[in-house]
Amino acid sequence: MGLFQVHPRDLDTYIYENLQPDERFLNQVAETIDKICTFLKEQCPYKISKAVKGGSLGKGTAVKNGADADLVVFLNNFKSFEDQTGNRTEILRVISDLLLKYEKNIGHQIKMTPPKINHSSSPPRSLNFQFKSTRSSDFVEVDVLPAFDALGQVTRTRAQVYEDLIATRERGGEFSPSFTELQRDFVKARPTKLKSLIRLVKYWYTEHVHRPYKPQLRSGEDLPPKYALELLIIYAWESAEKEEHFSTVEGFRTVLELIVQYKHLCIFWTTNYSIRLMKNKLKESKPMILDPADPTGNVAAAARWDLVAEAAKYCLQQKCVKDVNSWDVKPGKDI
Repeated sequence: MGLFQVHPRDLDTYIYENLQPDERFLNQVAETIDKICTFLKEQCPYKISKAVKGGSLGKGTAVKNGADADLVVFLNNFKSFEDQTGNRTEILRVISDLLLKYEKNIGHQIKMTPPKINHSSSPPRSLNFQFKSTRSSDFVEVDVLPAFDALGQVTRTRAQVYEDLIATRERGGEFSPSFTELQRDFVKARPTKLKSLIRLVKYWYTEHVHRPYKPQLRSGEDLPPKYALELLIIYAWESAEKEEHFSTVEGFRTVLELIVQYKHLCIFWTTNYSIRLMKNKLKESKPMILDPADPTGNVAAAARWDLVAEAAKYCLQQKCVKDVNSWDVKPGKDI
């Protein structure tokens, strides 16, 4: 049965039976990534101070047959944000060669695809590979990103780190990998049921937005990142002042209605930085979903929200959410 045919009262069961990932496989992948981190620390000529798992694997929001993981490696030779853009290509090449050497150590239950450097940006920011289960169709997409350990600078307060970040005047979100731990923890700390709602929305997005619309995009166009949807869901839940137990279908309908109102989205938090650091950013055009870990990163910017809104309008007419109440949530916060 497809999502649109599910009765609203059966939505939680649908999530449990169809969207929950194979926890055994995810645990195997997590253990393998930990071993890779240890291997890279020991073998990489570029000294790695630490490695952090982000993405849906780190946050606990993975969807069956579609998990992703960001492996951010913090390098001692990066002394500033600007250092990241210098010799990143060579560092990625070295890490890629090391991963190929490590492949023979992976157990028979997981297959690793050859790592490839992602050349979509210049210089490239990451390399990518997959872990595939040999027992099921499950897989995990892994992005490896070298980064400056901005939060580990003992001589700088977090406020000073953010001041330095803004002073770079780079494209918004350019150095967001440096704040992966804060991004991960912001989502990871949420209740289990809210993560289930996140799974549902991400599944809907993959099946009813990404698959049909991605091939239609022109060069330079893109759809919003799933992280933007995660933050939108958290905002809706917080704004409605819901507790750990809430109606999943009401939350789903609320998020769809907010997506339809995307032109008015203005969402931010003061969890990690003050309103003063984001005041100029908030003057920029909407939709605005400001990364709670990075005051330069509007994760809703420069994306085809009109296509997502079109899919949301269609979904609102389907059995799974039709005639369901939504929460009283405004599309933007008062500044």
